[in-house]
Amino acid sequence: MTPPIAVTTEIRTRRWNGRDFAASGAADFVRAPVLSPGDVRRVSRDLDIWDAWPLADDMGRPVAWRGGELWFALAAPAAPDPELRHFSARIHHFHRIGDDFRLIGPTFPERCSPGNREWSGAARLAGDEARLYFTAAGVKGEATPSYRQRMFCATARLGAGDAVFESWGEPEELLAPGGPYQAADEPEGRIGETKAFRDPCPWRHPDGRDYLLFTGTSAADLGPFNGVIGIAQSGDDGRWHALPPLVDASGFNNELERPHMLSHRSRLYLFWSTQARVFAPGTDAPTGLYGATAPDIDGPWELLNGHGLILANPASEPFQAYSWWVLPDLSVASFVDYWGINAPDAIAKPSGRSHFGGTFAPFLRIELDGRQARLVGEVTR
Repeated sequence: MTPPIAVTTEIRTRRWNGRDFAASGAADFVRAPVLSPGDVRRVSRDLDIWDAWPLADDMGRPVAWRGGELWFALAAPAAPDPELRHFSARIHHFHRIGDDFRLIGPTFPERCSPGNREWSGAARLAGDEARLYFTAAGVKGEATPSYRQRMFCATARLGAGDAVFESWGEPEELLAPGGPYQAADEPEGRIGETKAFRDPCPWRHPDGRDYLLFTGTSAADLGPFNGVIGIAQSGDDGRWHALPPLVDASGFNNELERPHMLSHRSRLYLFWSTQARVFAPGTDAPTGLYGATAPDIDGPWELLNGHGLILANPASEPFQAYSWWVLPDLSVASFVDYWGINAPDAIAKPSGRSHFGGTFAPFLRIELDGRQARLVGEVTR
């Protein structure tokens, strides 16, 4: 029998601040290719889709499922204002075969989630049991959707017939805020300006230790820009125990979203997404995929490419895509946000639906070489 694993990890937190960008000009940032109309293929005419992740094994590799892969994403009815999707988001699942995604339907039955909507997470498969980690946003039954965020996990067996999942178990809360992390329980606010306690993503160390990454807010810095990448470790008691953050962007950035990790050539690589508008004033940093690397989970963590940026949206299309997710084969998923605007000086997203994608973006591919990361290009269709 494997002995119980104690919580012994001592994290060396990496501070991320404006000095990391001081020596970097916009010309040095690697930009994703501009999307063409043929790249924007709606999966559903009636649903907007964003923030995707696969059903994966303990290493984060998508598992084979019915001739393809099983993926999850947030989805909401297409509304005149796409930004309202965050207030009616529910997790849906999809069958990916090659480059095509086929919508299957909502993942949870009605009233299964503890919130009034669902936000992002991750999924793992052990045997025939799927474990879906997710964010419960708001509170079930509240009259006005709040910004309260809690992290949960629910399990179900994969079905052998037409049903994708057999009955879901009661969702279990993963970790309560406290210690290094603020609660995210604001009754109102604006997307990008509220505090965070969301996006749970498990990661298993090669020695068997289990960790949980998440988007958090520093409890040590109460300023308007105090985003962190949180981490917890599973202890002998089977509960998650909060550790100091992996990355602390206090004073610099408010949201380090959807953190996830993979092992590549004996190093660990940590990835997150963030938007230009959530950096502190005076910072010339674009919306993009960012990352850091370390020899082991406790650090020391070093920003990839010296400043953290791996790839940014095109200069002429600053809102083209978002929510990048790096897979172990170094392909990168994301969704089409606002595209085709050809406005390099734009500081706000266009209103209405005319430029909103709301679907899976073409996969990109990156290369990792020690402390360097670079964009290779699009994955060949």
